[in-house]
Amino acid sequence: MEQDTIDEDTSEMWTNWSGSISFEPDRILEPESETELQSIVRECAERGETVRVVGSGHSWTPVVETDGVLVSLSKMTGLISHDADAKTATLYAGTTLEEAGTELHDRNLAMPNLGDVSMQTVAGAFGTGTHGTGPEFENLSGTLIGGRMVTGTGDVREFSAEEDPDLLRAAQLSLGTLGIFTEIELDLQTTYKIQRREYCTNWRACKDHIPTLIEENRNFDFYWYPRSNEVKLRLLNAPGGGTDHEDLSYATQVEDQTGWWQEIIPEHDDIGREFDEMEYALPVEDGLDCFERVRERVRERWRADVGWRLLVRTVAADDAMLSAEYDRDVMTISCIQNAELDHWEYFEDIEPIFHEYDGRPHWGKKHTLRAPELRELYPEWDQFQELRRELDPDGVFMTDYLEKLLEEGDS
Repeated sequence: MEQDTIDEDTSEMWTNWSGSISFEPDRILEPESETELQSIVRECAERGETVRVVGSGHSWTPVVETDGVLVSLSKMTGLISHDADAKTATLYAGTTLEEAGTELHDRNLAMPNLGDVSMQTVAGAFGTGTHGTGPEFENLSGTLIGGRMVTGTGDVREFSAEEDPDLLRAAQLSLGTLGIFTEIELDLQTTYKIQRREYCTNWRACKDHIPTLIEENRNFDFYWYPRSNEVKLRLLNAPGGGTDHEDLSYATQVEDQTGWWQEIIPEHDDIGREFDEMEYALPVEDGLDCFERVRERVRERWRADVGWRLLVRTVAADDAMLSAEYDRDVMTISCIQNAELDHWEYFEDIEPIFHEYDGRPHWGKKHTLRAPELRELYPEWDQFQELRRELDPDGVFMTDYLEKLLEEGDS
């Protein structure tokens, strides 16, 4: 990489998916190869500049905000290789979930689960703990079994479950602080069809059925709408599977469609993006009790102000060091608010309820916790920090926000 390449005037305002985070980095660079990315990181390290990597900007936190160099992997996308017998595939890290879905399906492969949005990059979704729903399914990074990254020294580090399982468990959710992924290897399954059914009802009619719906369906979640008290139930199963339609007499069916996994599971790529969101993961056995308390608080104080909804999902336990699902099955509760309306007062009023249940915040969504509080929630917190400092000894990937999130108060 020529010296004047990194000196080009490539600054511009960067704004996230929802419009809630906006900043002007010194430069936005789009490397076309791992070698070019190495040069960028090395030069920034020599200059004492910060480097952050950005995916599709789907996070509501300033996790990529920097006054230094912002790196986009938009030119490093696509399928690198696959093994149909082993059901594995390797992708460039800038590939979106939508692109990955097409490439994998065409080769008779599939990810076990997805979230509502597929415009995220695969590496970006993994890096913040993006998840779908279903008691048998880990968050998306549970499929990560290996890959390559450019570390804070500009070196390339390969990682895999066989050669360095601890590094893999750290890399599965790292906020881009261990290194910048260039390639990721995924553990997959045979492609499949899925049926989506949605029903409308109200909380009183459905609340006692929620545990059974979670148990009987491959994927289940629900929205609660504060102003109307309406509830939307969402059931996804193998065609013809899941809770019988006759057993949902307390609800009205509003949708029924069947198709391939990558077409049916994501639902909100075209949704209006002007909203802010806070989400916490609670021990699954406490989830509905916590939701009832949050619901009552919203009804008492916020019903007139909340223009959107609350979303409740389940996620299986994993062993990624910074995963909100670390060592416990969880129920997640999301508070969602229109971006043009105030959200912090609402979120900060609800957040202490989540804390009472030892809730862990979603890394890509609004919350107020910082390193001293977060350390108490993650048993392998210190091990992660040791690996981070080993791979990025000079803090090339760190910013003021990340220092508060990961370092402030550390001894």
